[in-house]
Order: sequence, then structure tokens, then C-alpha cells
Amino acid sequence: MDAAGWDERYRGSELVWKAEPNRFVAEELAGLEPSGRAVDLAAGEGRNAVWLTERGWEVDAVDFSAVALQKAEGLAAERGVRLRTVHADLTLWAPAEATYDLALIAYLHLPWPEMTDVLTRAATAVREGGTLLLVGHDAANPEHGHGGPHDPRVLYTPEQVAEVWRPYAGILRAATATRPVTDAEGNIRTALDTLVHAVRR
Repeated sequence: MDAAGWDERYRGSELVWKAEPNRFVAEELAGLEPSGRAVDLAAGEGRNAVWLTERGWEVDAVDFSAVALQKAEGLAAERGVRLRTVHADLTLWAPAEATYDLALIAYLHLPWPEMTDVLTRAATAVREGGTLLLVGHDAANPEHGHGGPHDPRVLYTPEQVAEVWRPYAGILRAATATRPVTDAEGNIRTALDTLVHAVRR
């Protein structure tokens, strides 16, 4: 889906996603002491970015949907925090090296060559000792899980992501995690997510 498609999806007054942070983002980063600047890549409506801001991070929320970023700014205002939004296509956006202390990528799905470029730029944008975290729909999810994209070209495994980050960072965790979701009939199903947590060397 292109930026116009996402703008249309986000255009309603209600949030498409819940206002709370993703469960894995909260679990992996709750114990991390806020230490400066963070970037949320593909921030959408800002649920993770706002949560990080509330915890004391200075956050840049980057997304190619202007409508989503407006909603992120609204959510931040409701929560009484300040969020910097950046309207940009992540396949083209190149942050300066060693700018951030934390880079978060949650549910960004691009064809693998483009995804590799984004992962590499995220790694180089983080300072030594900083944190990298990716959460996304796992390549095994279409067959063994529920929800998310079904195009294998935009899905990935923990090992694929870890392999891109290994030249830059020590991998703390690279795993396929399970997440309960409710389907259209109200049944609880299990989604499979890729989760990779690393520390920049």
C-alpha cells in the first residue's frame, strides 16, 4: 500500500490501532533507561512513539502518511507530551550517523532489498551502546499464524534481520514470538512475530 492508501486508511477519527504501545515494544524497552534521542520508523499513529516520549525519550516519529502523523501529534497532545514528526518515505530517508540512542521499527514491511536498506540505515543512525529493536509479522505467519501481510516478499525471519544487524550490533534476542489476536468472528487466534533486539557496537 502506498502513502495515499495509508492516508485513506488512517483518515477516520478513530485510531486504526490501539493507543497503547505494542506489547513486545513495551516488554523489551520498559527496563531501558531513557538516555536521549529515539526514532520510531514507520510510526503510524504514534502509539509507540508517544509511549517512549512519556517515558522520557526525545522522539522523532517518521512515517510517509501525513494523516497518520497528524493523529500521532494529536495523541501526543492528549497525553501532554511533545513529539517531533517527520513526513518521509523510509526507502529514501537517511538520518545522520550516530544520531540516536534508540531506533525502533515496528511492523514495517517492504520488499527485502528495500527493507535491508532501512535496517542498515537504522543501525548506522544509532550511537555506540544504543538500542535497536524490530518487531514485525514473521515469515511463518501466513501458514502457521493469523493476520498480517500474506506476500512472502515483504515478510522476514528473525535470522534475516539479525544477519543485517550483526556487522553493527550485538544481538541480544532474535526470536519468533507469539501474540494473541481476535479474528473477525471474535475467536482468539495466534499471530507469529519476528522480534530482534540488539545493542550497537
